[in-house]
Amino acid sequence: MSGRLLVLGGPTAAGKTALAMAIAERWPVRLVSADAMQVYRGLNIGTGKPSPEELRRFPHDNIDVRDPHEEFSAMDLADGADARLRAGEDVVVVGGTGFYLRALLIGFAPTPAVDPALRATLDALPNPHAALAAIDPASAARLHPNDRVRLVRALEVFHLTGRPMSVVHAEHPVGAPRWPARRLWVDRPDLDARIDARVLQMVDQGYVAEVEGLLNRGVSRELKPMRSLGYRWMCALVAGEIPLSEAIEGTQRDTRRFAKKQRQMLRSIGGFEPVNADDLDAVLTIAADTFGPA
Repeated sequence: MSGRLLVLGGPTAAGKTALAMAIAERWPVRLVSADAMQVYRGLNIGTGKPSPEELRRFPHDNIDVRDPHEEFSAMDLADGADARLRAGEDVVVVGGTGFYLRALLIGFAPTPAVDPALRATLDALPNPHAALAAIDPASAARLHPNDRVRLVRALEVFHLTGRPMSVVHAEHPVGAPRWPARRLWVDRPDLDARIDARVLQMVDQGYVAEVEGLLNRGVSRELKPMRSLGYRWMCALVAGEIPLSEAIEGTQRDTRRFAKKQRQMLRSIGGFEPVNADDLDAVLTIAADTFGPA
């Protein structure tokens, strides 16, 4: 018999991880991170990872499993969670990377495998968003101009198949859910203010020093994780290109915009029940309905 699945999705900084750990404190569940940046070793403060002590108490799959130059895909997430569920483990998936949650919950239209040479060429484009808008305006409208990973993938699919990604998806509607799951949408009305405060807290915790250490160890600022949200701003700060105030403001602004994109992406998946991040009792009641008495 397969395990039971509870998904805690929602925008960044909403408080999903704290709820997941509260559940794991009461039920023998496996926590599975669905955060695309927490997979990378060394990127700790800027990705909002649980502390080392919290990870010792509540281990998470998919945290600190790759070096910054290594790839981790949505299917890696789905395959790992699939294996645990098939083994009969109860699983709580927690994170806001919609692409990962889509892979686990409903899957994707079939697309060609990555072509490394073509990927490298497309990744070097100065403005992949403009390039995509010229051939697939529907996909370009859906993706943020800074979302290079998905922009490049959409370009790659077009060059390999001769058809826009939006057309490929339209021709292959997603079928039934891959797993029966209770899906919670964790959000809060004061999210923007919480994001701004969280960025300031990250700086106080040593965000700049973390980025400086990564760069000093030879981690290129051109790698995907180093171009994400605040990391690209902190790289520019460490390089002396901008002042701290600009790095903070840029990180806050990009994170607020990212949260809006997350809301759009997760709502497109569907099936999520809204819950206020501060309502722990409601979340624990739903966990009890899913996993049985604590």
